[in-house]
Amino acid sequence: MPKMKTKSAIKKRVKITANGKVKRGNAYRSHLAQNKSTKQKRHSRKSSELSHSDFKRYKELI
Repeated sequence: MPKMKTKSAIKKRVKITANGKVKRGNAYRSHLAQNKSTKQKRHSRKSSELSHSDFKRYKELI
């Protein structure tokens, strides 16, 4: 059986760290920024790690 292909949508949205963890960007950044608090906008600039429970589901897509 051939290898599974990586899903292109996932490949564009996440990065694998050297330790094997998955980094992702935060949601709710694209528009309507004036309605969001400064704290929410500031915290969403940084990338965050994918949780362990989500990683199990993403593993077969990567």
